[in-house]
Amino acid sequence: MKLTKLTPGAASYLAVETLGLDPDAVGPTSTEGVAASLRRAASFMCPTSPGRLVDAVLGALRPLDGGDDLKRDEVVELLDLLVSSGDLLELRHVSDRSTRLLFLGPPSFIERAPGTYLLMGVRPFGAPLISDGLGGAIEYEGHTRILRLEAADYEKELSARGLHQVPKERWVARPSVESPADLIERHRARLNVAAPAGALEGLQILDPAAKVRYYRGRWRTPATADTGDFVVRRPQAYGADLWCLVRFEAGVPMRLLEFPVADPVVPGRDEAWRYQAAIDAQRGTPPECRIRRGAHPGDHVLLDFFSPLPGFAERYLQFSGLAMERSPGALFSFRMPSEALDNVTKFLTAMLWMTYQEDSRGD
Repeated sequence: MKLTKLTPGAASYLAVETLGLDPDAVGPTSTEGVAASLRRAASFMCPTSPGRLVDAVLGALRPLDGGDDLKRDEVVELLDLLVSSGDLLELRHVSDRSTRLLFLGPPSFIERAPGTYLLMGVRPFGAPLISDGLGGAIEYEGHTRILRLEAADYEKELSARGLHQVPKERWVARPSVESPADLIERHRARLNVAAPAGALEGLQILDPAAKVRYYRGRWRTPATADTGDFVVRRPQAYGADLWCLVRFEAGVPMRLLEFPVADPVVPGRDEAWRYQAAIDAQRGTPPECRIRRGAHPGDHVLLDFFSPLPGFAERYLQFSGLAMERSPGALFSFRMPSEALDNVTKFLTAMLWMTYQEDSRGD
């Protein structure tokens, strides 16, 4: 058998084809390409830890054309979006240590609007979600997969292909509405009776005093001046970092409460991010969203976010709009119909105490 040496460009083209994407439209390190790579790797590796899955995808993509520019943080953030959207499930595994493992989400769909369906889930061993000709009609936008069907019996069409329908009420399920002060006090009461923290190393604090518009820059190591309750990422020998609420006294960890607190099937980071949003709101620097309107009434609206959103808020946005390539300076962006904006802003204000800045796109 003769071996042929491929150029990085040719290898990238074949890799995108293998992922079921159009290599003339997207590259292997595009949002669509990396999301498809994460889903494919998960189909062979799950159950596995988030860290191992990210490492596997980086190892496969970095030798390809443009892969050297792919940053680990970007792949981690994209993996978080796949978990939030139901492609993958992140559950706690309790043995001699607490770890979070990823499992394949069941093949599913939800009706976003008549004729438009959001697809979710991953089949094992690289099998396509829909294997017949209908699979070629799937549209890939960011990390999401959309299918448009004119048939009135869409449920029968998709159920016959092994997908089950997710009710809208379950998809947009959310925690109760409460004030920042009530949420903070609820966690403080739990932390008051939590176990002593013990010796902890490698902690990273989410600094409440840092700018809310630069999420990555908010993470730092503990300092001797730190006294109070902080959202913390705690490394472990195996698996992804654990999300915790830690009480410090002069930079020394005293008590530790591991997220999730209220719902064991919710990723810990979801509750941690909502708690931090409450802290920021109480400090007078709530999470911010930039609204960019088109030049004409009725144009789609772009929303730019600078802080990560819990999974329930991410799903609400996916139901109303579509994830886009992030705008300069933003952590991520969404596009949605202008008529959906009012409901979305009311939801984010009630659940995350979000504030908004108007900025016309002028296009």
